[in-house]
Amino acid sequence: MQISERFRLLGAAAERELAPVFAKIDGIAAENTERVLDAFREERVSEAMFASSTGYGYGDAGRDAIDRIAAKVFGGEAGFMRPAIICGTHALTIGLFGLLRPGDVLLSVTGAPYDTLAEVIGTAGNPGDGSLADFGVKYAEVPLKDGDADLPAIKNAVENCGDSLKVVFIQRSKGYLNRKTLSTERIGEIARLVRSWAKKDVYVVVDNCYGEFTETREPASVGADLIIGSLIKNPGGGMADVGGYLIGTPRAVELAGYRLCSPGIGIEAGASLGQNRNMLRGLFMAPHVVAQSLKTAHFAAYVFDSLGYKVEPSAFETRYDIIQTVSLGSPEGLVGFCRGIQSASPVDSYVSPEPWAMPGYADPVVMAAGAFVGGSSIELSADGPIRPPYTAFLQGGLTFESGKLGILAAAECCEAARQEGKQ
Repeated sequence: MQISERFRLLGAAAERELAPVFAKIDGIAAENTERVLDAFREERVSEAMFASSTGYGYGDAGRDAIDRIAAKVFGGEAGFMRPAIICGTHALTIGLFGLLRPGDVLLSVTGAPYDTLAEVIGTAGNPGDGSLADFGVKYAEVPLKDGDADLPAIKNAVENCGDSLKVVFIQRSKGYLNRKTLSTERIGEIARLVRSWAKKDVYVVVDNCYGEFTETREPASVGADLIIGSLIKNPGGGMADVGGYLIGTPRAVELAGYRLCSPGIGIEAGASLGQNRNMLRGLFMAPHVVAQSLKTAHFAAYVFDSLGYKVEPSAFETRYDIIQTVSLGSPEGLVGFCRGIQSASPVDSYVSPEPWAMPGYADPVVMAAGAFVGGSSIELSADGPIRPPYTAFLQGGLTFESGKLGILAAAECCEAARQEGKQ
């Protein structure tokens, strides 16, 4: 790879300085691996569970075991993890439509949700497309304050919603915002306070994407009724070809299952179509793979901070998701960053990313994604909207060794773009 001695030396310095951080990450991975292994052992996972089912999928022991294992691993009482779910937005749509009814209020307490949910909620898109708003669900949100949940404002919003409040929505990760990711402890605090303020029982729903296995607990163990995510992010461990999960309390999971399939059937059916092996293997690998991604993110923060770019979080800051942001300051810098990541990918390394009008986004998006699974963001990838401050959102890295090379290649491209801009 065309990485100069200057950047190789910078990378070596980063590894030395980050050694204590990496050791802490390895400790978290070890504890999470033991929890996953315990769940596999309790469910007596066997070769027979890898068998494929078709049609209705009745009697698919592997599918049912995966549902139970996922619930145990993520601290819920019930749950399901299915290949029929194609992405995180799809999983969130299943959960929200499962819980909400006409006249209910959906309250987001972490500001505007991730861009792709806007059309699901009905704050964007066309009337009649089938959003929650089309079905009479009302929406309100509480902006963040200094990058964190604004508890006094949330209290006022909960009280103002009154008896109509049905779902309180928390987005754990930053999405396309330069804000801090919420810890499991913080999410638990918000859930407890919301329930104390609400006039009746409400469901607390957490978009858990990018946060799985970064800590030793998940939000379902601290009060969330549903935590929702994608298997081509953290919990798929780079092995799952497709899928998503919803984990939480029995009634919330039951209602979400009815939306996944139909009332009366729910999660009792559904063909696995040969995906059980990869889903189980991915879940088993996930704690280790997430640790590799976290190390890559810390490494990126150190390298790009050393080069004078604004990074979030900092290299030595505790993380609650795998996302690293780097503000490049110009469209050319952002595109250069993504081209560097792409050039170090095992798949499609020869491709040159260009901004395009990606469905569900308000601005053109540039994306580096040389992955074995299309769209996988547990594999090293980077993307960002072409809008100031031209921030790259980096995530993933199946191995730290390959992630490190990708970061150094991106640094080379960004520095070249910056030098061209000065001429």
